[in-house]
Amino acid sequence: MASRCCRCAGRADAQTNRRPPSTLRHRFGCPQGSCPMKTATAVLRHEHEAIVLALRILAEIDRHAIAHDPVERQDLQALVDFLAEFADTCHHGKEEQLLFPRLAQTGNPKVQHTVERLLPEHVRGRHWIGKMRQALQPLRPEAFHEAARAYAQLLLTHIEQENTVLFPMAEQLLSTEELIALSREFDTFERQVMGPERHEALHDLLSRLQTRYSI
Repeated sequence: MASRCCRCAGRADAQTNRRPPSTLRHRFGCPQGSCPMKTATAVLRHEHEAIVLALRILAEIDRHAIAHDPVERQDLQALVDFLAEFADTCHHGKEEQLLFPRLAQTGNPKVQHTVERLLPEHVRGRHWIGKMRQALQPLRPEAFHEAARAYAQLLLTHIEQENTVLFPMAEQLLSTEELIALSREFDTFERQVMGPERHEALHDLLSRLQTRYSI
């Protein structure tokens, strides 16, 4: 039997209703550089899983904050920092700097239209991250709630569009070899913008918060 990238294997497990491994590091992909078979779209899909988990944790803490229950402001700060660094700088950076330009080279008008529709949503996401930051200094629960809810709604719709529309188009327009090569460029980009081991550190942060808030 041919070997499978652990990212692809994880997706196959989900399709056959087998419970995925419990640790974030297994759930969200291979350690950097360890899997030569990973494709760019598989990497981005797995990063979406981490972002969705962060949004679920954010919603849970926000629920307590808006009810004026005691909350750890540093946990909210850590999540906003995660979304700024991982979801925007790293994940959206890979798309804006590498995936989208590569898709533009195909000259396909449908994919270009899709990219032109998705790009402004990255900008709006940065706006709401800024609003969340402002609402933390000092903590203003109502203002934070408004920004967090708007950001989550935006990003969840955005992720669905990428997973169901953009990535399938990319997989039709680019060969598997091209997508694997692009994922290697992702690795280089990530090391440049985040530094070594930062990816794992951020997922460890999510794991701790997931346990703390029983998500």
